[in-house]
Amino acid sequence: MYGSKTSRVVIIGTGFVGSSYAFSLINQNITDEMVLIDLNKEKTEGDAMDLNHGIPFGSPTKIWAGDYSDCKEADIVVITAGANQRPGETRLDLIGKNVKIFKNIVGSVMNSGFNGIFIVATNPVDVLSYATWKFSGLPMERVIGSGTILDTARFRFLLSEYFDIDVRNIHGYIMGEHGDTELPVWSQTRIGSEPIKRYMSKYKPEGKDEDLDEIFINVRDAAYHIIERKGATHYAIAMGLARLTKAVLRNEHSILTVSTLMKGEYGLEDLYIGVPAIVSERGVERTVEIDLSEKEMEQLHHSAEVLKEAMKPVFDES
Repeated sequence: MYGSKTSRVVIIGTGFVGSSYAFSLINQNITDEMVLIDLNKEKTEGDAMDLNHGIPFGSPTKIWAGDYSDCKEADIVVITAGANQRPGETRLDLIGKNVKIFKNIVGSVMNSGFNGIFIVATNPVDVLSYATWKFSGLPMERVIGSGTILDTARFRFLLSEYFDIDVRNIHGYIMGEHGDTELPVWSQTRIGSEPIKRYMSKYKPEGKDEDLDEIFINVRDAAYHIIERKGATHYAIAMGLARLTKAVLRNEHSILTVSTLMKGEYGLEDLYIGVPAIVSERGVERTVEIDLSEKEMEQLHHSAEVLKEAMKPVFDES
């Protein structure tokens, strides 16, 4: 699309997230070819037909229901398949069943001769990104988890509502596990170029620290609230995946909060976790180590410890 080579994205899993992501890709004119793979082949064929019928209103994209052999020529394989989070379940509760599913999926993709980039969206995304890296044998930069890209978007949106400022002028990150131990990086959050606490004291003097605490709690627990109401979250993460796909296919060198392998950054080793990183056609070019306060560093290490503890029995078995 952005050059002579035809771009191809393969989506494995066409449930709520996969089909919403496919819809986002066609609407944003991100890829030339889109392949849909799912155990429910009939449903996938229906999705392909439905999406193709929208092409006259969208962008020229070749879309079909395929199989793992189609992964050989893919630039990106996006995995959204797996057991879904149910009401009352945490993301980490899904580890055992989804690691087994991923072993089969990743093996099938690699057997096709695939040599592109994996993007992982299935929960628990940090653990399954690590599993994909292990099972695929690919370099770590070519396995990217959606990480805290959605949490960061929720964070910016809720802050924009609170301050009545365009969300594009809210700058801040959620880091750590995509789950209950994630953390807001208040020390580096800006409204425009103004540190958030300074901005609040100048322009919203009636605001309190408790208001910001509540905003973060609503960010952290957003999935639970949405799942209680409609059974699944899928539109916003689909748009986040489209943003990530665009950064890769268009070689944007964008800084996004993705799940990537730690090799000493922030004092962490041998786990995937959500951090700001530069994303380009090579995948994750490098982690961006922002300055964290002492408390934030402690929170990040606690998040990493929880992930490692949850991962340990599963990967010891496998």
